[in-house]
Amino acid sequence: MLNYQVDPAFLREYVPGGTELDLFNGAAFISLVGFQFLRAKVLGALAFAFHSDFDEINLRFYVRRREGNECRRGVAFIREIVPKQLIAQVARLAYGENYSCFPMRHRVNTKADSKMAEYEWGVDQKWCKLYAQGSGIPAHPREGTLEEFITEHYWGYSAGRHGWSLEYRVSHTPWRVWTSAEAGFEGDKTSTYGQRLGSVLNRRPDSAFIAEGSPVLIYMGRLIT
Repeated sequence: MLNYQVDPAFLREYVPGGTELDLFNGAAFISLVGFQFLRAKVLGALAFAFHSDFDEINLRFYVRRREGNECRRGVAFIREIVPKQLIAQVARLAYGENYSCFPMRHRVNTKADSKMAEYEWGVDQKWCKLYAQGSGIPAHPREGTLEEFITEHYWGYSAGRHGWSLEYRVSHTPWRVWTSAEAGFEGDKTSTYGQRLGSVLNRRPDSAFIAEGSPVLIYMGRLIT
């Protein structure tokens, strides 16, 4: 998870209707995240042959929405990359997200005192890569830290037309993380994300870490305005 601080105004055009930016100490962040889906099932039971284990890379930011007395803290996605067309089509239909399909590969190495992960995708016959290396023992983020802010969002929001949005709940146990001092994004940023977003991703990330992951449930969404 590579995290970049941006001016809140930079994200205004992407904020789904019915939500507002969720800020950390007054700052907005976008995150470039690479991870693996393992044993994925639709509706909790249906697994597609050769489509249950796959990589994903997403570019996301953080929003919140008030529902009565509850503050729902969630993520909104700018772009998501997967390696197979069927996965992209199902995700577009089910959640209205901006999915693209590119060749992908990953490498994860675990040693007694370190963890390394890298995720790559091919575009225009070249490879782009995000990577991070952590050391020590993973731990739950401390309260009030940026790592806690990034990982503790349990709702998803996608923007639709005419001011409506889709809201869906995401359930998982809190993740342990390795904080990383060695991390980055290599390759042509603008070919995937355009000039404006690419200029942000061309910087060194403001923070980076590897999350341990866990079983996850993604619930069906509902329309909000």
